[in-house]
Amino acid sequence: MKAIKTVLVLSVFTLITAFTLKPVESGYDVGDTAIDFKLKNVDGKMISMSDYKNAKGFIVIFTCNTCPYSVAYEDRIIALDKKYKKKGYPVIAINPNDPSASPNDSFEDMKVRAREKGFTFPYLFDDGQKVYPQYGATKTPHVFILKKENKNLKVAYIGAIDNNSHKPAAVTKKYAEDAVDALLSGKNPEKTTSRAIGCTIKTNY
Repeated sequence: MKAIKTVLVLSVFTLITAFTLKPVESGYDVGDTAIDFKLKNVDGKMISMSDYKNAKGFIVIFTCNTCPYSVAYEDRIIALDKKYKKKGYPVIAINPNDPSASPNDSFEDMKVRAREKGFTFPYLFDDGQKVYPQYGATKTPHVFILKKENKNLKVAYIGAIDNNSHKPAAVTKKYAEDAVDALLSGKNPEKTTSRAIGCTIKTNY
């Protein structure tokens, strides 16, 4: 009888969990084709990668206002955009956090942060948290470098910007730069993945 009760309790818990937990998506692997998105920028305009007709690819970075790792990388993200935008690889930053779980990551706060730091790239709000699971982003910051191949966007690199989150002067490996440089020279990146270091993406489920 006790065993039957245990099975019933576990069965009920399984059913409740199935209906209350949001499905986890595996996200992209290197070589996968990325789907375009349409998200609101801090200037109020809707932005898609298809808007960039002359781009050779993109440096998509999931980041936010509140994570100390993201804040430590802001100047380096600006530098990436300034260096590679003119070469065909602009930065597109996306805030994946749910503001109800992280109030200082609201759209209004995003506008303030972008203005204060002088962001040179779009800073998009993943309203409803629909885009980051498609990519498989788990941290802020988390980088996905995409390469245009005909009409497709192929994932060429996933991971960290470099190998030292808080001390730019101590960086010895510039993963994102090395990946884009390889793509610009017509080669595949030597290192296609690294471990993203940062804060977990904030959700309310």
